[in-house]
Amino acid sequence: MRPSHLFLAVLVTAVWGVNFTVIGVGLGHFPPLLFSALRFLVAALPAVFLVGRPEVAWKWIVGVGLALGVAKFGLLFVGMDEGMPGGLSSLVLQVQAVFTALFAFALLGERPSRIRLVGMAVALAGIGVAAADEGASGPLLGFALVVAAAACWGVSNILTRKAAPPDALNFMIWVSTVPVLPLLGLSLLLEGPSRDLDVLRGLDWQGAGTVLFVAWVATVFGFGAWGWLLRRHPASTVAPFSLLVPVFGMSSAALFLGESVTPLRWCAAALLVGGVALASVTPRRPRSRRRGSASGTRC
Repeated sequence: MRPSHLFLAVLVTAVWGVNFTVIGVGLGHFPPLLFSALRFLVAALPAVFLVGRPEVAWKWIVGVGLALGVAKFGLLFVGMDEGMPGGLSSLVLQVQAVFTALFAFALLGERPSRIRLVGMAVALAGIGVAAADEGASGPLLGFALVVAAAACWGVSNILTRKAAPPDALNFMIWVSTVPVLPLLGLSLLLEGPSRDLDVLRGLDWQGAGTVLFVAWVATVFGFGAWGWLLRRHPASTVAPFSLLVPVFGMSSAALFLGESVTPLRWCAAALLVGGVALASVTPRRPRSRRRGSASGTRC
């Protein structure tokens, strides 16, 4: 990987990590479901008119939009609004790799290798340690909602794999059109129209800035650059960089929001990141031997 490509990979993971801190700030300005709806509205418009027609079937766009946009991000934003720290959220979400492997086995018949099973067990141990730490210092409801968000992310990964979009940016922008109305409807139902209107009327530059960051920087730039890297390098080369997301997430939350990182949380981080790294290992396929001439040379 070229130095410029290496820098881009690290930059994307830094953006995604810092994004959790920005979400934490944004939740001080918006109710969570409205905030999530605005994120996808701003990500989709006006970009949807610039990227061309969708390159996969609508069933995949709608499926990923509901699983990723409505379920995953809706649960994440509500979980963080319930008190789940942003840094810890960035860490716990990495268990999506375990859920993805489990769903791939159940739905696609992909049998995990032994090393992946070990990695999944280690990552789940990390979740247990993180839950114990959060149970001692914070609300378990928010923690459970973020774990559920990770499971929904696993579902969206399976749907995305089936869709096999040739252009990640085109796909993500069209996917962003799906969650807007469902999230707005849920916000009106659960958070109330009067609260939503009051928030929008009192919108200030900081609140608007958080929406622009999570929509254009984290979503449009982040997924677009990540897809660009995946088109130029093997997934096994690019994917491990995502393990840097909780590093940037926990560091930025500690720096800007004053979130404490306990020794138990560092232990959970080591187990989760190490387990996800093992669970992401792709076993090498044995090379088939070619039959050559008597001298063993190939023409």
